[in-house]
Amino acid sequence: MSYDRYLAICKPLHYAVLMNGSLCLQLASGSWISGLLAGTTPMSFMSQLSFCGPNKIEHFFCESTKIITLCCSDTYQLELVTTILAALFTLPPFALTLASYVCIISTILRIPSTTGRQKAFSTCSSHLIVVTIFYVTLIIVYLLPKTNTLRDLNKVFSVCYTILTPMVNPFIYSLRNREVKEALRKIVSHYFHYCANNMINVQEIFAEGLLMYENTDIEI
Repeated sequence: MSYDRYLAICKPLHYAVLMNGSLCLQLASGSWISGLLAGTTPMSFMSQLSFCGPNKIEHFFCESTKIITLCCSDTYQLELVTTILAALFTLPPFALTLASYVCIISTILRIPSTTGRQKAFSTCSSHLIVVTIFYVTLIIVYLLPKTNTLRDLNKVFSVCYTILTPMVNPFIYSLRNREVKEALRKIVSHYFHYCANNMINVQEIFAEGLLMYENTDIEI
């Protein structure tokens, strides 16, 4: 997304040529493959460890850093692999994202129109904030030394990259799109129209039933 914003703002005339379908497929494939490697590699090492102690962790999901503390065998290789993968899949992407936004901000500041600058900033600022929160919390959890304070805040940081980021992504990438807004508006309008029609039908049926009851002679 940062590269897409970079091309759209810094090189708008070349955007259609550079951001083609092939490049989009490569970027998406790279994201999926790197995520798969980052998840399966530590799990393969963890499956070879033995667990003989307690089976409860102080967390709301089975995070690898918490599971390692339950191991009875040597965890040096697993911790080393986890640290290397965390550094490899967080620091370079975060650095590239920040570099792209440095170029974007420098380009935005050169826009003569105040309205144009505000529009460009509003488009990019939300994405930059969410990406920063995502990568900073990952770096704190997986790369920084585990002090007592960080151990206590580990669950809070985990919420940021497991729940907060996926929750706000639709609002940043989809709901701000004009076509998505229009489609959502139509869906909501059809839903309320459907509910209103059903309510009218229920009221008519109830009124007819009440009228039939009043016209019926009941003998006791």
